[in-house]
Amino acid sequence: MKLMWRYTMRYKKLLFLDFICVFGFILIELGLPTILARMIDVGIKNNDYDYVKQQGLLMIGITVVGVAMNIMLGYFGARMTTNIVRDIRDDLFEKVQTFSHREYETIGVSSLITRTTNDAYQIMLFMGNILRIGFMTPMMFFVSLYMVMRTSPSLGWFVLGALPFLLIAVVLIAKVSEPLSNKQQKNLDGINGILRENLSGLRVIRAFVNEKFEESRFSKVNEDYTKSSKSLFRLMAAAQPGFFFLFNIVMVLIIWNGALQIDQGSLLVGDLIAFIEYIFHALFSFMLFASVFMMYPRAAVSARRIQEAFDMEPVIRENETGVTETKTKGYLEFKNVTFAYPGHSESPVIRNVSFTASPGETVAFIGSTGSGKSTLIQLIPRFYDVSEGQVLLDGVDVRDYKLSALRNKIGYIPQKALLFTGTIAENMRYGKEDATIEEMELAADIAQATEFISQKPDGYDELLSEGGTNFSGGQKQRLAIARAVIRRPEVYIFDDSFSALDYQTDANLRARLKKETTESTVLIVAQRVGTIMHADKIVVLNEGDVVGIGTHRELLENCPIYYDIAASQLSEEELA
Repeated sequence: MKLMWRYTMRYKKLLFLDFICVFGFILIELGLPTILARMIDVGIKNNDYDYVKQQGLLMIGITVVGVAMNIMLGYFGARMTTNIVRDIRDDLFEKVQTFSHREYETIGVSSLITRTTNDAYQIMLFMGNILRIGFMTPMMFFVSLYMVMRTSPSLGWFVLGALPFLLIAVVLIAKVSEPLSNKQQKNLDGINGILRENLSGLRVIRAFVNEKFEESRFSKVNEDYTKSSKSLFRLMAAAQPGFFFLFNIVMVLIIWNGALQIDQGSLLVGDLIAFIEYIFHALFSFMLFASVFMMYPRAAVSARRIQEAFDMEPVIRENETGVTETKTKGYLEFKNVTFAYPGHSESPVIRNVSFTASPGETVAFIGSTGSGKSTLIQLIPRFYDVSEGQVLLDGVDVRDYKLSALRNKIGYIPQKALLFTGTIAENMRYGKEDATIEEMELAADIAQATEFISQKPDGYDELLSEGGTNFSGGQKQRLAIARAVIRRPEVYIFDDSFSALDYQTDANLRARLKKETTESTVLIVAQRVGTIMHADKIVVLNEGDVVGIGTHRELLENCPIYYDIAASQLSEEELA
């Protein structure tokens, strides 16, 4: 509730207006039965037509004001709830931007999507009911109860006698519904997870003819969600008839006893009619409030899940007072670097890695799958932090930089080329927002992308679908490279970014890069020896350890592991 209340208090003016409308609506609703009672007991009983007309006009006027109050109540409530859910989503998205890889892995991408969409929506539904019904019904109930006891204390005891049963029912329903709501939201996370995997892996699924298996997998988690939802909805569905049953019993008892009191002359007809109206408002208000209260566990579960994301502190934190400028540009050094994933300190992924790289140098990394190549270079932009040792960029520990300043020094091209929905130009300007068309053309030329871009009907204005699925793997890789090249960084990191390119394109691209990056440091992770054999320095990794550093020719002579890799890819003439 703290989360919802915190966001509600951002709109104190709207909250005040909402409260005024609630208060006015209650006075009008409860004023009508009082006027009706006077109309019957005074006007109709005494055949005073003018009095009846006067009271009737007063009722019409009050009804018009009540309708206006109700409309304004709905407007202020809707405006507040939409603003609240907007703020929650904005703040949650902003918080997620600060997460490191560890936080994403802890919560899960699918769960973060559910929390931003469905959980925020559940809070909006609950707050909408609170602002419209939750404020109104308690006041309506207590004022109605006061009028009940004032009109006929003897009949009022029937209402008071029903209250304990209603309270017990509400508490029990709320207690049972909370674990069901929690289970329902977790099952929704599962649905989002499988759906996300299925849509992103559609080609693999079809290639292996596993559509039926995926349908079965989705059907299972969907059935789990259905079961938890059915249990929750059954509980809610059973509550309303139960309340109405008790409500009708109380009404029957009151009308029966009221009729006896009228017959005895101790109660007027108008007072009984007003009393029934008060009873209706009291019990109906309680029932509406109970329905809102029963929604609370579900909203509380959603709020708790969102708050969990807000409370999660990123392990990679922004250094607000960090370094933003350095005298040198592009000097990189690893000093006895060891890294283990959180919770696995006993089994480091890389151990005691040391090497240097200078501007104008190309340093390559090669090794078997799982040797730690990609993990190693992800320590430079602080996707992870070292467990031991230091990563120095221009003589400064990367942890001492302001994150934005550190990452502005780096042009990172990931292993899997990720493009965004939009035009080619928009994707290239992701690397440099104010890039000119001349800069884009140069970057595309360096990345060997000019030819296929020129063949597109709209050129740089050609639209990419989600994830760039309307482009080939090689085209996406070249656009990703162009996006990094356009910002002219001090350090280029190519994480196996040439794997989808043919040998000729690969060679042409590396030749152009060599000319354009004479003042930058280039780091290349690769599986193909042909891609890195001309590098100034090659670092050979094996199960997290550096087993060799040198040129291609030096490593062929001195590093058996590198020789084995090269021998599996090169001809005897190339090895000689």
